[in-house]
Amino acid sequence: MSVQPEDSSADTPFRTGEIADADVQQELPGASPRERADHGAEHPTVDPSNGFYAEIPIDLIHPNAKQPRNVFEEDSLEELVGSIREVGLLQPIVVRSDGQGAYELVMGERRWRASRLAGLEAVPSIVRATADDDMLRDALLENIHRVQLNPLEEAAAYQQLMGDFGCTQLELAQRIKRSRSQIANTVRLLNLPPTVQRQVAGGVLSAGHARALLGLQDVRDQERLAKRIVTEGLSVRATEEIVALGGQDRPKPRRRNPRGGDPRLQELSSELGDYFDTRVEVTRGRNKGKIVVEFASEDDLDRIVSLLRP
Repeated sequence: MSVQPEDSSADTPFRTGEIADADVQQELPGASPRERADHGAEHPTVDPSNGFYAEIPIDLIHPNAKQPRNVFEEDSLEELVGSIREVGLLQPIVVRSDGQGAYELVMGERRWRASRLAGLEAVPSIVRATADDDMLRDALLENIHRVQLNPLEEAAAYQQLMGDFGCTQLELAQRIKRSRSQIANTVRLLNLPPTVQRQVAGGVLSAGHARALLGLQDVRDQERLAKRIVTEGLSVRATEEIVALGGQDRPKPRRRNPRGGDPRLQELSSELGDYFDTRVEVTRGRNKGKIVVEFASEDDLDRIVSLLRP
């Protein structure tokens, strides 16, 4: 089935269940089972029962204006371009009619961009009747589930969702299946000064570092400590210690293992501390050991618990 670039296509009625899953997961000649599996695994599964399948001319598709993702890594995009040139686009993008004879992306902007670079004239698509209120939510969930938004993009998307839906953090958390503390801690990153936000967006500072910086009230102190984090390679825990001392002093010396500092336990403490973005101490006695995970507040405890849950 193909879609002609005519205005009348905007009036095409949405039909349900016209195609089977096998038709959506189109297999092109020359694609091995491993290639099909690897290529399709990158993308979320699209349920065709909520629209209909079409090969749409790529020039009739334009990006989602509410796309929360601003950065598309060139290396991973080039890898996808090569895959599309070799075996085609095996997972359809999701679009909706814009009412003017063209189509707006709902999900799959990375695949659409790569398809353009690969020289495709038309792309496999699922056409859905998606409401305006659902556009940002769908794009946000797709990117969150594929771990592609940087912390600042995620924070801005949460903020926009709350504005668009007129909902609280708790209501948003229930709607997108996230904890309220996770949303609250992420949105707080928007309170950082622009210079620090750029470092977080660029991956120079981690979200854990950024959350620690929010403990400083003065913007200049935040910027100075952010610079120290980069130049001195400070860990999240060291940053938290500096913040606790007002942002100017050196971190307090770490407490040594009472058994003389077992290197393996110290390394494990460090790894767990980096994972949980807080101080973790692993100790071992004669017959048993213990793991102590510190938290700063109830919200911080909720964040740590969410990391422990599968």
